[in-house]
Amino acid sequence: MKTITKFLGAACVVGLGLASTLASTTALAQEKVKIGVSIPAATHGWAGGLNYHAEQAEKRLEATYPNLDIIVVTANGAGEQANDLEDLVSVQNIDALVVLPFESDPLTVPVQQVKEAGKFVTVVDRGLSLPGIEDVYVAGNNPELGRVSGEYIKDRLDGKGKIVILRGIPTVVDEERVEGFMTEIEGSDIEVLDMKHANWNRDDGYEVMQDFLSRFPEIDAVWAQDDDIALGVIEAIKQADRTDEMFIVGGAGMKDIIKRVMDGDELTPIDVLYPPSMIATAMDITAMKFVSNAAVEGRYILGATVVTQENAENFYFPDSPF
Repeated sequence: MKTITKFLGAACVVGLGLASTLASTTALAQEKVKIGVSIPAATHGWAGGLNYHAEQAEKRLEATYPNLDIIVVTANGAGEQANDLEDLVSVQNIDALVVLPFESDPLTVPVQQVKEAGKFVTVVDRGLSLPGIEDVYVAGNNPELGRVSGEYIKDRLDGKGKIVILRGIPTVVDEERVEGFMTEIEGSDIEVLDMKHANWNRDDGYEVMQDFLSRFPEIDAVWAQDDDIALGVIEAIKQADRTDEMFIVGGAGMKDIIKRVMDGDELTPIDVLYPPSMIATAMDITAMKFVSNAAVEGRYILGATVVTQENAENFYFPDSPF
């Protein structure tokens, strides 16, 4: 009887230990991994697309991985975004941060402080002023966007023709795109009649293109660099009744331009991607750090995909604001 009692007692101890272990495991399994996502508010078209894809990725990731808690916050300026980062760390107690800086310089120190607090950091699109802070960097390929745009225009015009260029805002991004474009057409007989900044804005694009149309009786192609600019260019060309004289190459992947390409619009035969959905790419990569054993640290530079009538459907998001 004593032997049996000892056995039962030992079994109870083992059972209690097993139950305790299972309870601890269950508790651990229920703990959420918090990923903060800090992005600019939807102040213009591309940023609107950015917000849309961040929200879609949040829903998809939380549905796929129940242990993930994605917290998306938006800011109307660099100061507000810096405050958001402080709140994500001190109040939300995030494990990782995905951030598209409103501006590089003012956000460098706040992001660095997040990293120093022991958080995994992914930076998107706009690099920080100091290298090496982030664990992951995700961005589009600005030089390649310029290069493939130049390549298409050069090939379409058989290496000779008159073109105009509408640049973006005077930034490194704009300079990289223009440099890639000009290098590609170098040595051809493509003549750049003029180039002006249109600030990635359709109203400015309309005004700049009106000026070009009034000064140049012959234009074979327009590099608009950006789809918001392209919409203004389209309107100016239509008003001047010169739609059959030229074609436009934009960039970014705006749904209005993608739909035109998909429908075979001769004025906008292609588009070149600089997708706002890169925020979803960054969120997916960051999530993999916590839901798999895959190594994810590094730089991810997305391709500048040429969107044609044949593949446009793959890049058309009708519910997106951009």
